[in-house]
Amino acid sequence: MSSPPSSAPPMPYRGDIDGLRAIAVLSVVLYHFGLPLKGGFTGVDVFFVISGFLIGGILWREYDGTGRVALLPFYIRRFKRLAPAFFVMVAVTAAFAWMILLPFEYREFGKTAIAATVYASNILFYRQTGYFDVAAQDKPLLHTWSLAVEEQFYIFLPLVFLFLARSRRALLLVLIACWIASLAACIWATPGYPSATFYLFPFRAWEMLTGVLLAIWGYERRLLWRGHAALSLMGLVLVLAGIALIPSGPAFPGVLALVPVLGTALLLTSGTGANVVNRGLTLPVMRFFGQISYSLYLWHWPVFTLSVYLRDGHANLFESLLWMALSVGLAYVSWAYVEQPVRRARNLSGPVVILGTALASMATLAFGALLFLKDGLPERFGLAARPHIAATGDFLQDWSRCYIAEDLPLDGLSVCPIGPEGPPQVLVWGDSHLRAFKEGIDQAAHAAGTPGIILWRAGCPPLFDIRKTENSATPAQNTACAQANLQIEQSMARLSSVDTVLLVGRWTYYATGQGVGLDKHNTITVHRTDVPAQTDVPQARVIADAAAHTVSQLTQAGLTVFALRQPPEVPLYDSRRAARETAHAGLPLAARATTQTTVETAALTPRLAMAETPWEQLAKTGQVTLLDPWPAFCQNGLCSALHDGVGQYFDNNHVTNAAARRLSPLFASVFASGALAPEHETARSDIDSE
Repeated sequence: MSSPPSSAPPMPYRGDIDGLRAIAVLSVVLYHFGLPLKGGFTGVDVFFVISGFLIGGILWREYDGTGRVALLPFYIRRFKRLAPAFFVMVAVTAAFAWMILLPFEYREFGKTAIAATVYASNILFYRQTGYFDVAAQDKPLLHTWSLAVEEQFYIFLPLVFLFLARSRRALLLVLIACWIASLAACIWATPGYPSATFYLFPFRAWEMLTGVLLAIWGYERRLLWRGHAALSLMGLVLVLAGIALIPSGPAFPGVLALVPVLGTALLLTSGTGANVVNRGLTLPVMRFFGQISYSLYLWHWPVFTLSVYLRDGHANLFESLLWMALSVGLAYVSWAYVEQPVRRARNLSGPVVILGTALASMATLAFGALLFLKDGLPERFGLAARPHIAATGDFLQDWSRCYIAEDLPLDGLSVCPIGPEGPPQVLVWGDSHLRAFKEGIDQAAHAAGTPGIILWRAGCPPLFDIRKTENSATPAQNTACAQANLQIEQSMARLSSVDTVLLVGRWTYYATGQGVGLDKHNTITVHRTDVPAQTDVPQARVIADAAAHTVSQLTQAGLTVFALRQPPEVPLYDSRRAARETAHAGLPLAARATTQTTVETAALTPRLAMAETPWEQLAKTGQVTLLDPWPAFCQNGLCSALHDGVGQYFDNNHVTNAAARRLSPLFASVFASGALAPEHETARSDIDSE
């Protein structure tokens, strides 16, 4: 099916645009593969302007020549241009992902395949994690967010032309108004909603509309786009400055996006002029990468994510270059044998293109739905990997009963009831270790028929009169920890129904100030709230004093105090890493196994000493009862992340729900009616004999 006739001549081929595409795609590829380009991601913004310039120019020429825009031929051209390479990429990526992605990740792959097919992956990723998060490397189709933005633009722009076709002036005014509104919204919203402005079409529309308005202006002025050498040089400087200097993070896009957008616009205005910049853009190597830019963009991200996933990262720059070379090779094959043949095929009628696109879409949607409904096909992997795979998904608890308290004394805090309904008799206060044990503690509360409440905050020691600074937390989160603990301290006397408190925390982390093994990069500094920071006071001493003070305050209030001895850390275990290593065993290029499911108890002793001594002393004086989970995890001097073929740890220090439920009887004494703390003893777990 051909396009309606137009009185305007078709746009001539511009080699400088292919050169611009080359800069855009290479900056993105190099950035993703870890080369030192701070703003390499701004290549996407260059693409947006180019797309608007070309599509806007096509539509305006057609509108000027015929007074209307034919939607069906427009979308047929878009399908022929974009769909074949996209569906081939998804199919090939799905095949390799089948071999290496864990079930929960393959399930997410199915979800993203569905979203990408219906041009909504940008919305999906906005609702999930941010573009700059580490978790992005586990999403082989993350890069389709920008394709979705462009597809939404391809829907929006022709419809504007269609509905306002009768008034040329109204059409132009609406396009300009949309540009202003989108830019203003982007700048205004970026500081507070950076993920939304990064991913969502309304905040990115101005970038593509910049190209559209530029194309319309040039057409109406009958420009030959020769411009001036100074404009080309200025545009190139802006584009390269954006690629080299703009930092990733919450300040982008906002005002910073104006740099690559303006630079691209300046280059387009002077792209056919005879100057050194344009000669560089039209070099054969630049035109080559420009021509394969769409396929290279499609293929480089799956190659990067799956190779990093399989290899557990690239060993060095040389290895990264090899994977980049593979991306270029796949892109060339895709361009030469998929893109070009379909685009140039004269015998492909409109109905055939539409039918082919519909069938490919339905097949992709069906496959994505299968992966989602079948939980990522876990039967793909052998028995050795399954305990670790199960552990990767066994960390989410039911927090549906939680609420934000509106009344004193806990107003503003997240309160999570456990056990039966009723005034709480037990307060369980802790950090993310408490979150991990929630299912077992809740089960014990129900078994005893004792109502209770949970108060927890990640990385926040359940102790009075301390403040913390953590490298994995924001300043606001650090402040919120101290404020919440102060509020809990002030609330104790007013929680009249509570007679028992259980403290749960990762005590070794707080006493030593650092994680261990696979999480040794996590650090925390703890100080007393009533004195300035004192670097000469050992952190273990600060924690010991805070523990003694907290228990003293609680016992003076007439409360029975329990504390959970921290479960043994398994330093080199992580369920996801272990699952990958066992699932990939035997695959070519798979990373060498580094995780360990066991650790000798003797190896844990030095780290434990600083953390447990104050609690043992408090237990000896009868001020606190220690609950000891170690017998459930350790036998004959060896602690294990597995028990009877069931994963007990999600990472090297958080237990799974299966482990929490298995240890539920350990908490029975906490919820026993009128429980009194046994003096001079530690409650131990004999769960391992069950």
